[in-house]
Parts: sequence; C-alpha cells; structure tokens
Amino acid sequence: MSYLATLKSFRGVPTEAMIRTGSDSAIIRATVIHPDGREMLVEAELARVGRNKAQVNRQRLANQGFVGGGAHDGVFPRRPRTRQGFTGDRRIFVDDALVAISPRLDQVCSEVDRVLRQRNALLKQAGGRLTSEIETTLDVWDERFIECATTLGNERANLIATIQPLVQQAYEDLAERKTPLELNYDPQWRRDGLATSLVASRTDDVRRATTTVGPHRDDIDISLNGLPARTHASQGEQRTLALALRLAVHRLVTQVTAGPPVLILDDVLSELDPQ
Repeated sequence: MSYLATLKSFRGVPTEAMIRTGSDSAIIRATVIHPDGREMLVEAELARVGRNKAQVNRQRLANQGFVGGGAHDGVFPRRPRTRQGFTGDRRIFVDDALVAISPRLDQVCSEVDRVLRQRNALLKQAGGRLTSEIETTLDVWDERFIECATTLGNERANLIATIQPLVQQAYEDLAERKTPLELNYDPQWRRDGLATSLVASRTDDVRRATTTVGPHRDDIDISLNGLPARTHASQGEQRTLALALRLAVHRLVTQVTAGPPVLILDDVLSELDPQ
C-alpha cells in the first residue's frame, strides 16, 4: 500500500530489490475504498528493465510520481529520524506530508529536483572556472531555481507552523505529561532571499561543483524542554517524537482530505517503556 501511494519504496531501495529473483517484473494492486463508498483501483507494474508503470481505475497516470486521489499512506518508522545525521529524512518527511495534503506540490518538488540536477551538472561542467558562458547559463538556471525553490520553502514553513500544535498534542498523548516542544524551519536562504544567497555562494558553488544553498540542504530543528532533540533527547524521547510527528501528519491529512490515510506501524514499542 505504501508503494501504491507514493510510487516509491518506503525503505528507499531500488526497483530491482522489490522484484522476485528470476522475474522480470512485479505487479502491486489494491482497491481503495473511500468513506463515501467510492472504490478506486490502484495498480503498479515494477520493471527490472525500463520504466515502471502505474494506473488508477485502469487509466495510465500522467504524473508517474504520485497517485493522490485518496491513496495516502503513513509509514512508521520509515522517517523521520531526529538525531543528527538524518537531515535528509526530515526533509523527505516534510515534503511527503506536503504532497499528501496537496498533491499539486509533487510537481513543485519534482521541479526543484530537476532544476537542481541541471544546475549541478553545469557546475561540474565548469571544472572550477566561471567563464562568461557558464555564468550566463547559471543565470538562467538560477532564475528557475529561485521560483520553484521559494515556493517549496514557503510551503514547508506553512506546514511546520500548522503541525506544531498537532505534534505537541501527539507527543503529550504518548508521553502522558506536559512537554514543551518546538519545531523550527528558518534556513538562512529564506531570510536573505534565495537570489541573494545564490549570488553570494556562486564562487563557492563553482569551486565545489555543487549547489550549496537552497531547500535541498534545509533541516527542521526540533527542541524538547527547550533543548535540541538531536543532542539532548533520550532514545525513548527520540522514538516518541518520531511517532508524534507521524501521528500529527496523519491527523492533519485526515482533516484536509476525504478520509484518514493508511497508517503502517512496524515495531512501534521497541524503544519505549511498557506504559
């Protein structure tokens, strides 16, 4: 069900790892029943060679990145992990939540990734030298990057502000005690403006052959009892916080869509006490 909702493995494994050894393809199929009784048939074909295919009610998906239409999922403990070193997990978690709430944002996320790949390819091509030709082409990609990345940053900020009280409530429901909790999303590039940040980092970007500022490097800062969760929270608090984040998004998606998403829980209590 998780794959059918997002058209990607929640473990992040390649397609061939999801196909039985000796087979050329795999078929995943599910019927989604909405609260009002409507049924939706969702199918995916995973190919060892070539592109994967997906369809809803026997109609090929125009957007092969997200099913939408009520086939949402919530997997725990896929993400988010909150300790230092798992920044990417938190970014993916937030962007997954954005798309679950508003499927149109899948296109924004895809455009950010596409433009970023093109910009990084150009930086590698530059070989550490900022020629006039490279600079002119960078200006073009920067303009596109600024537009889509700023939109993504604004949407992330709105989501974090929206789920803050939901995460607080979910954490206190689990911990059964009042616990000051804060989420903060405030990257430097949003404060300065991405256009300004890209100009300031251009020399470094060319030298390092990669884009050093933007939403692909963002993080969500989380604090418990006024202290950074990544360095001060215990293992049990980390686990409780990760579950509270997942439950908060589950509740928000339930509020804004036709019904609750499927919530997949795996070994939830392994690092929590019996209570």
